[in-house]
Amino acid sequence: MHQKADHRVPVLIVGGSLVGLSMSVFLGRLGVRHMLVERHSGTSIHPRGRGNNVRTMELFRVAGIEPDIKAAASLLADNHGILQTPTLVGDAGEWLFKQIDPGGGLARFSPTSWCLCSQNDLEPVLLDSARELGGDLRYFHRMESFAQDADGVTATVLDRTTEERCTVRADYLIAADGPRSPVRHALGIGQTGPGDLFANVSVTFRSAGLAEVVGDRRFICCYLTHPDADGALLPVDNKERWVFHAPWHPEHGETLDEFTEERLQRHISRAVGVPGLDVEITGKASWRAAERVADRYSSGRVFLAGDSAHEMSPTGAFGSNTGIQDAHNLAWKLAAVLAGWAGPGLLDSYDTERRPVALATSARASARSVEHSHPGFAPAPGVGGGKRGGILNVVLGYRYPHGSGPEQPVVPEGLNLTGEPGTRAPHLWLRRAGQRLSTLDLYERSLVLLTDAPDDAGWHEAARRIADTDGVRLDAYRIGPGADADLTYDTEDGDWAKLHGTTADGAVLVRPDGFVAWRATGAVPDPQETLRQALRTLLRTA
Repeated sequence: MHQKADHRVPVLIVGGSLVGLSMSVFLGRLGVRHMLVERHSGTSIHPRGRGNNVRTMELFRVAGIEPDIKAAASLLADNHGILQTPTLVGDAGEWLFKQIDPGGGLARFSPTSWCLCSQNDLEPVLLDSARELGGDLRYFHRMESFAQDADGVTATVLDRTTEERCTVRADYLIAADGPRSPVRHALGIGQTGPGDLFANVSVTFRSAGLAEVVGDRRFICCYLTHPDADGALLPVDNKERWVFHAPWHPEHGETLDEFTEERLQRHISRAVGVPGLDVEITGKASWRAAERVADRYSSGRVFLAGDSAHEMSPTGAFGSNTGIQDAHNLAWKLAAVLAGWAGPGLLDSYDTERRPVALATSARASARSVEHSHPGFAPAPGVGGGKRGGILNVVLGYRYPHGSGPEQPVVPEGLNLTGEPGTRAPHLWLRRAGQRLSTLDLYERSLVLLTDAPDDAGWHEAARRIADTDGVRLDAYRIGPGADADLTYDTEDGDWAKLHGTTADGAVLVRPDGFVAWRATGAVPDPQETLRQALRTLLRTA
């Protein structure tokens, strides 16, 4: 059957929303040919999913699109914090938090920061980048069926414009096809978790008078707590375009048809506290918040990513960020396996690394919804009772299992990025040929070995030989203040070895996704064989 396929690509992506498009960008950056099919005719038109956390922005920075995203997000660049208040009239209410990074402490950990960019503004940036990188992106196309065998996947795709069908043969299929994922259902993969949490009707509207009521309160979101008209208000341009999330209770028999334009106008004006406020409804969409995680992230040559793999409460914007980071984790592994420098077993680590992160993160998202008293959320006993507090450790500090020493919690109590295997490598400002860059900017297309300059311990030379003889994509950088360094310090007090938990005679191996794979704390008798064995273990080529 597959010998007669109309198209042959290494990877077929099903779903062209945030996660599918991010996957296309990441694969394109790594030179992996792919096709993406999306049943809708274009990118999202509804302003939702706006919070892009610092880890996601690190990935977009390395992918070269951070400036474009910040430009697309410029209207909300000065919006920070979440306000909770019974009315916007006067100065009632309290800030649940006013700044996402009070005191600017995040700069110690990352070269970038959070970015408030709505999905309808972010997706076009991703789409442009994906196409520039050579992605074959086909909107208004639907995958109707697929079958896999030992060598690949054959899919039937319908062009919804012409009603013509074609077959696509791929080595691997990635399902980024949303929470109701037809691919996940076809694979018979179940889900774990409490299930539906609450439902909202999301309304876009125009109001010329609302900006004056809001005044200079530049919030990300405002939870309005009027007992008869609660909801969440989000600015789109801080002037006249807004979004309101009104609680919807289908469990009580309430239907979407009951949310008439007149009812919504009345609800919004009452929630804001201004009777007769000018409210012009411009759009309406329903959504349900849920906490579910797929029981498996893969079956054979098919992988789940994004909402098809996990659903989580919107508080904290964890869902889309977790999905984009799924895509980044999987992209480099697919690229390595397809290029032959890693064994197929490397792909098994996608489930063992990403699924525990989703379980821990989804529980934290529900806990944050309880903590913030999200409108419409009346949690069942036992739901949302997890650990609360800050989110930076959830966003940047999550760990992957690494097989050396006792495993620690997926999400640690605090943020302590010290170069430990299984954690995101530390950020340090360096210079290369006069240009300032972060250590995180080094990690994308290859494995990277960091050593001290001049590296008398022999690690650098060992890495060069292995790259030449073993066919592994491995770059090696010597860091130090002297002329023999490949990378020099941006400040006089730089100490890469101390920051990465090693010594000047040691070495640190970092994966293309920026996670530490292995480190040696000092010199060894045979650095080449020691490094080669570490690579075999990581890449499953042993």
